[in-house]
Amino acid sequence: MNDKHTNITQSEQHSLLRSDKENVWHPYTSMSEPLPSYLVDSAQGVTINLASGERLIDGMSSWWSVLHGYNHPKLNAALQEQAAKMSHVMFGGLTHRSAITLCEKLVLLTPEGLTKVFLSDSGSVSVEVAIKMALQYQHAIAEKKQVMLTKTKLLTVKNGYHGDTFAAMSVCDPITGMHQIFEQVLMKHYFAPAPSIKFGENWSTDDVTKLSALFSAHHNEIAAFIIEPIVQGTGGMRFYHPEYLKACRLLCDKYDVIMIVDEIATGFGRTGKLFACEWAEITPDIMCLGKTLTGGYITLAATLCTTHIAQTISDGAAGCFMHGPTFMGNALACAVANASIDLLFENDWQNQVQGIESTLNTLLKPLTTHARVKDTRVLGSIGAVECTQSVNVAQIQKRFVELGVWIRPFGQLIYIIPPLIITSEQLSTLVNAIATVLDEDECFS
Repeated sequence: MNDKHTNITQSEQHSLLRSDKENVWHPYTSMSEPLPSYLVDSAQGVTINLASGERLIDGMSSWWSVLHGYNHPKLNAALQEQAAKMSHVMFGGLTHRSAITLCEKLVLLTPEGLTKVFLSDSGSVSVEVAIKMALQYQHAIAEKKQVMLTKTKLLTVKNGYHGDTFAAMSVCDPITGMHQIFEQVLMKHYFAPAPSIKFGENWSTDDVTKLSALFSAHHNEIAAFIIEPIVQGTGGMRFYHPEYLKACRLLCDKYDVIMIVDEIATGFGRTGKLFACEWAEITPDIMCLGKTLTGGYITLAATLCTTHIAQTISDGAAGCFMHGPTFMGNALACAVANASIDLLFENDWQNQVQGIESTLNTLLKPLTTHARVKDTRVLGSIGAVECTQSVNVAQIQKRFVELGVWIRPFGQLIYIIPPLIITSEQLSTLVNAIATVLDEDECFS
């Protein structure tokens, strides 16, 4: 829909977009041949308003982070109230109510046993923190036993994605994880085959045979096992069986390996459980949170661990955990995170997610019969269409904008993970747009 609501003149729009193309390096794009960028004037609810006048229904939640929609009055109020007191103070030697309250909430909401919370800047950094925790824990254990440290490797599964910083890159899929060019400088870890039994299919222990063999052969080297619970996101929106995750917990216990779950994309209700590891009824040793933690307002992440891990690290020779982000515990971010968590329950998130899932099952799943579709998948508020060929990102993005939606496909995947406040009518518009582009040859490579 085109509605001239902006105060930015056409001349200003052209000038801004020229400057953007010349100076701004956007994610996952080339500076010599950049993908087009669309100038946003404002956003409200589930709608992104472009300066050119189009109003787009957002199917991406701004990379899965906007939980309650844009420009929410309660989240705005939380920011304003906190800013009137202070926006930030250093977290070394100082603390404040917003951070304390947030950590209390996270301990109460996450699986039992996760009692210590380390706040950081972004999801990728929370993974770095988790890996450092696991390695420092193993260092402290070796010190205590007066033995040489051997547990310095990580184990994970293929098709995984954990972020773009260096330790996080080292546990992303070495082939499909976008980081192949850094292979020579990344730490080398162990990779098991990706889970193959889908969510909802019949379980077989055959799916963990090779994983079990890697644990058995290398447990003396493995400090930690890291995995995205239930949903492998950037690796293709693959939904796997909860029994696989349960088996991972048992293997970690058997071989004395720290279990890290990356709930950055799946946390806060996205899969139909508050945290995806609840599908397997397990508690990890370390959990990473990010993205929706602040409802998409300000970057913030958290790494939670058990008392045992925290105490073991603290009793080691270093005497403390060796990490300290400048903006750790940022007051504005913590304040809006508290408001976002409160809003999650005020809005009855379970009912919201069930409504999205029901609508997607009705509208999206039938696209499986399309000649260009290999598979469709729905879990909670996540819907994915796996195509038989790769998309032409620039062309398909242009068509989606013309159809009044914001959907950002990659590879052979067109997926949506909208804000929880989306209506069935808005969801219908998103799915209809996907159905439309599937018929258009120019949208595919």
